[in-house]
Amino acid sequence: MLRRTEGIVLRTFPFGEADLIVTFLTSDFGLTRAFAKSPRKIGSRFGSSLEPLTCVRLSIWGKEEAALPKLTQADIVRSFQTIRDNFMVFLEVSDIVELTLNLLPEREANGKIYALLSNTLGALELLLSRKNSRPNSARKANGGADRGEGMPDAVAVLMNQYRAKVLFFAGFAPKLDACGRCGEQGSRFFVSEGTVLCEVCAESADSPLAVSGALIALYRDLLTWDTSMVQRIKPSKVLNRELSELLRLHVRTILAKPLNAEAFLCAASGKISLSLKNNERIMSEEL
Repeated sequence: MLRRTEGIVLRTFPFGEADLIVTFLTSDFGLTRAFAKSPRKIGSRFGSSLEPLTCVRLSIWGKEEAALPKLTQADIVRSFQTIRDNFMVFLEVSDIVELTLNLLPEREANGKIYALLSNTLGALELLLSRKNSRPNSARKANGGADRGEGMPDAVAVLMNQYRAKVLFFAGFAPKLDACGRCGEQGSRFFVSEGTVLCEVCAESADSPLAVSGALIALYRDLLTWDTSMVQRIKPSKVLNRELSELLRLHVRTILAKPLNAEAFLCAASGKISLSLKNNERIMSEEL
């Protein structure tokens, strides 16, 4: 049985000398794995269509219940090469891709999550394209983020929106608007409970995080605003970081493990910060 759909390459595993097992997030079939014959050979008909994050129009052959159907065709719709060219942004996207892979069951269609990922990648590509088209003087004035060493604030907001929405669509969203037990107002988020708790209900809980009204408002806006409009939200770096940390802790709790990309991202961010400080020191010494 031949099936055609649109999908985004999330992960590939080498198989044998030249084959690949590819995991797609598809618009019609959800998470789908397929066997690709010889894409790593020079002159393969797949070309660069199986690079991470590439959106392709794919054809797969096999029984509907087959665990590993054969990939017969993959035509590039959008390559998202700009994202792969930016090291820090690619690491952030790798983090949300890993989150998606851990949250979704295989072969269960979820059009909302597919549209969310596709729109997020499109918004990121547009942001990076605009940044790359700016004059060098403007990039320098904006610091290391525009040179690829860091991450622009707008990208951080998009990443938080994706995490918040994918958790919501998958049924694992943290509850911040009211106490998860009685419905009263609360100002502390309890990671083990996945919700804010009021003073009465919090007596038997532990490990709270303070949650401000501004953070709750930001979280609500990220859930309700469309991806194409979310760039109008301009929270402070501190507020965006607080929400990011809350979401990461919540993800660790529901998955019972940290994401692999998270540790690598933290290590890379630390090395880049140290490199920037060294460059600034060298420049000051030269002056």
